[in-house]
Amino acid sequence: MDKLEAVIFDFDGTLADVPLDFDFMKTKIAALGEVFLEERPTPGDTPALEWLEELVQQAMKWDEDEGKEFRTRGQLVITAMELDAAREGKLFDFTRPTFEMLRERGIAAGVITRNISAAVRVVFPEIEEMTEAFVPREIATRVKPDPAHLMQALGCIGARPERSLMVGDHPMDVQTAKNAGAMSAAVTTGRMTAADFEPLKPDFIAGDVGELMEQLSQKGLV
Repeated sequence: MDKLEAVIFDFDGTLADVPLDFDFMKTKIAALGEVFLEERPTPGDTPALEWLEELVQQAMKWDEDEGKEFRTRGQLVITAMELDAAREGKLFDFTRPTFEMLRERGIAAGVITRNISAAVRVVFPEIEEMTEAFVPREIATRVKPDPAHLMQALGCIGARPERSLMVGDHPMDVQTAKNAGAMSAAVTTGRMTAADFEPLKPDFIAGDVGELMEQLSQKGLV
């Protein structure tokens, strides 16, 4: 196979260790929701961003202004937790060398994340200098697993999805790649094991991004 045109990475858990507790985030959203809804909502498997919006829509059925207030306060809860976690986060040792290697080999690199840019920059201040595309939540037209998030980054680079690779530590990242027609790679530096990814059949599974780059080099993809 020919070399890849672009490699797009998730951020939290893939390029950096950021101790963001999504279960606790949903607990805080539930506590806030009790103020705006008739009863305290029970968190489920829906990601925090989407669950907040579901609850907001419920609140709006009773009072549109209250629903909007709920959305604003809920977003502040999420943002505050993201920034707090970022202050305790750190890049993995392989992250900067990976971007340097890709640039040396003429392969565009990008990052897409459901996190906000301010939190990412706390951990990786030079991210925009080291990537050709950086699409955090606030500038994404739609966030992953919607393929629009990945396609937005590839559009900035001018790369074709079929010649690009999406790398992430969550099944959502693999699904995003498949939704966009891109190649997919799973890494187990987050909360998921290799077995968790097997049902989705990613093109590559590696222990971390450094190991993944070795696999790609051996196949002549980078």
